[in-house]
Amino acid sequence: MLSKEWAALKNGSDIRGVASEGIPGAAINLTDEAVAAIAKGFVVFLTEKNNMKPEDVTISIGHDSRISAQRIKNACIRAITESGANVIDFGLCTTPAMFMSTVDEELNVFASIMLTASHLPFNRNGMKFFTREGGLEGSDIAEILAYAQDGASTSSAKAGEVTTFEYLSRYAKHIAEIIQKETGLSMPFDGMKIAVDAGNGAGGFYAEKVLAALGADVSGSCFLEPDGTFPNHIPNPEDKDAMAAISKAVLDSNSDLGVIFDTDVDRAAIVDDTGREINKNKLIALIAAVLLEEKKGTIVTDSVTSTGLAEFINNELGGVHHRFKRGYKNVINEAKRLNAEGAYSPLAIETSGHAALLENYFLDDGAYLVTKLLIKAVKMRGEGRKLTELIANLKEPKLAAGHRLNLTGEDFKADGQTILDELKKAVEAADGMSLEEPNYEGVRVNLGDGWFLLRLSLHDPLMPLDIQCDSQECLDAIYSFLKNFLSGFNFIDIAPLG
Repeated sequence: MLSKEWAALKNGSDIRGVASEGIPGAAINLTDEAVAAIAKGFVVFLTEKNNMKPEDVTISIGHDSRISAQRIKNACIRAITESGANVIDFGLCTTPAMFMSTVDEELNVFASIMLTASHLPFNRNGMKFFTREGGLEGSDIAEILAYAQDGASTSSAKAGEVTTFEYLSRYAKHIAEIIQKETGLSMPFDGMKIAVDAGNGAGGFYAEKVLAALGADVSGSCFLEPDGTFPNHIPNPEDKDAMAAISKAVLDSNSDLGVIFDTDVDRAAIVDDTGREINKNKLIALIAAVLLEEKKGTIVTDSVTSTGLAEFINNELGGVHHRFKRGYKNVINEAKRLNAEGAYSPLAIETSGHAALLENYFLDDGAYLVTKLLIKAVKMRGEGRKLTELIANLKEPKLAAGHRLNLTGEDFKADGQTILDELKKAVEAADGMSLEEPNYEGVRVNLGDGWFLLRLSLHDPLMPLDIQCDSQECLDAIYSFLKNFLSGFNFIDIAPLG
């Protein structure tokens, strides 16, 4: 069993921790010693699982722009080479590109490590692991941490070798070639103005090495230079300031489209020429429209997508909307399951902007998502149309709210489950309310012209609440019902409900 110290580093299917000083009360726990032990544990994991010698294992390592990246990379490289395995150092890279290196036949990379903490504050960092089968599962991370906790390592007659390779340019060339092939044009973005906001993360390459290389005017772009202090805004397509920044960039430069990435480029969003944000439900609807036009199938989303999106996918696009659980690995694995059972599912996507396409290894790749949309934009431009016309009939909620309600008891998981069990009973006994069926996470309730979803966080002592309505009366009714219901439990803080 993992000790509390090691378990604290597990974040779903990757590692996250405090790696730099600068925020009071946040002590560094992603130390050189911890990183080295985890890296050695990864080599043990690979060799045990695949019955390999460490000298036959080559691991690629890349990182985003975080200030702790070099320190953590050095610790990883030392640990891996001491274990007898080999390393290819990619330097600045993106999470999707790190996976792609494992299926690059010329490099002979067996596995990869991406050093990133996505959109988290500058003092955080983490490790994401890939093999040729894709990203590791949460159970794999627990196994690697157990090896690290035990001080496990492989032995070899000699240390592994280290080479360097600038892989991001190679990945960009791969993306550019896809665009050229799908559009049939050598310079598909000629005459288009596209602004990119990389948030000072690793996504600046897309403006220069993909868009500009294929003819786009990217002069309206901003925050392309890597800077791990993130001085301008959080690199996160869900963040209001981030979306406001790319919207402003588009309007100020009179661009046709805007693109924004998170720090490690596994998430993205866009804005249209009016500065309108195309993220969350709108982004899902847009990429679903592109994919379902090619072939009808099932779109797997997380649990907080809107009723309007479901109606749009089912009725407007002729597809099937399958609302599943939060967590990008959850939606990806569900889409894989559906395909394995014979139900074509081309897309697994979260409202956060994590989008994984069947045609791209079910890799959550923000750059590939944007690429797919831009290919369609080029084709529609040739017809005198705009990309966002595809979602003209998407019904959007008029009112939306979200809260995080803290659980204050000793056993938050048991307390949260108690609330969910009792909520089901209360809804079944209430007039004008019904439970969503099927439902895979928390309790989702429909009433009048709105809905709410109350669920339990997997890792933290809190219950996220999401609400969407088309009238103030509906919103008031939901708040009134929930405040009355939740006041019966002394282990949840309902102050955020007003």
